[in-house]
Amino acid sequence: MSELARFRLRIEALEETALSPLAARAARSRGRRVPDPEDDLRTAFQRDRDRVIHSKAFRRLKHKTQVFLSPEGDHYRTRLTHTLEIGQIARTIARALQLNEDLTEAIVLAHDLGHPPFGHAGEFALDEAMKAHGGFKHYQQSLRVVDLLEQRRRSDGTVERGLNLTWEVRDGIGSHSKGRADLRSDEPALPETLEGQIARIADRIAYVHHDADDAVRAGLLAEDEVPADVRDVLGRTRGKWVDTLVRDIVRSSEGQATIRMGEPVRAAVNDLKDYLFTRVYLNPEAKSEEPRAQRLIGMLFAYYLDHPHEIPEEYEALAAIGEPLPRVVCDFLAGMTDRYAVRLAANLFLPKSWSLYGS
Repeated sequence: MSELARFRLRIEALEETALSPLAARAARSRGRRVPDPEDDLRTAFQRDRDRVIHSKAFRRLKHKTQVFLSPEGDHYRTRLTHTLEIGQIARTIARALQLNEDLTEAIVLAHDLGHPPFGHAGEFALDEAMKAHGGFKHYQQSLRVVDLLEQRRRSDGTVERGLNLTWEVRDGIGSHSKGRADLRSDEPALPETLEGQIARIADRIAYVHHDADDAVRAGLLAEDEVPADVRDVLGRTRGKWVDTLVRDIVRSSEGQATIRMGEPVRAAVNDLKDYLFTRVYLNPEAKSEEPRAQRLIGMLFAYYLDHPHEIPEEYEALAAIGEPLPRVVCDFLAGMTDRYAVRLAANLFLPKSWSLYGS
């Protein structure tokens, strides 16, 4: 063991004494798919967080849609800002409950790495395109990103596929999505760690808050149009909602084996989610560009099935190790940013610009 390993051991010792008995501990992780020597300075969960931050998939989140496609303005959320807002909420809850902040953060930062361009419109389009080939779900794709698609250069210079994350982080990534489902009073204990459950519930808190904020900015609703019974419970302003929700979760979950909300708050969040689906997510004005985005994804999918030799080498190499071509094409498209997909489609399907000289 390296002389510097005492720094990691000191952090692990602090976790043993400072964290709740219900917290996950890095030194007791179920481990990685491929055994990896321990780092001298960082715990296993801290290394996972850093591997995610340094991945290409994480950097691409800054140009992937959250809700509004190609919004006019610089202040609308993207997948990256959505991820960072979840992280702030989740770390606050984990810290208050004396749970493992490093694990919580690693899960949050990785949870949307598999989201395709154009938000849920892109996810729907890829799921349609992949119906005969196993379908597409962004949380499953996020696991595929960290297990296979990302390539990591080791300290010895060799390159390996996947980030080789710990079981606890992978469990949180694969179990984070709730879709449109209500938060339930008898919420199943998924993910298995409390830190993963925090990431899952913080996702819902973040998006009902910031999607409402973006909808107000876009003129789709006014703050005082949110149902009064929701605002009576969560607060009169959007800024109060997050504070109310975080405090309620901490109060309701302290010493419990699952992360939960109190009943009045849980019901209000479900009502707010349903209201946003009606006024924002399914609003014809907000969805006006979605059919075009879905057609664009479908056209790109069909094109690359017919022209697999034009797929970038890093994806083409997947076919060489036995991955089916439709899945490889799906991987390529899911990794795109919105603007890259648009630019690529323009290059493939639109006439090149030209000019006439003379009269």
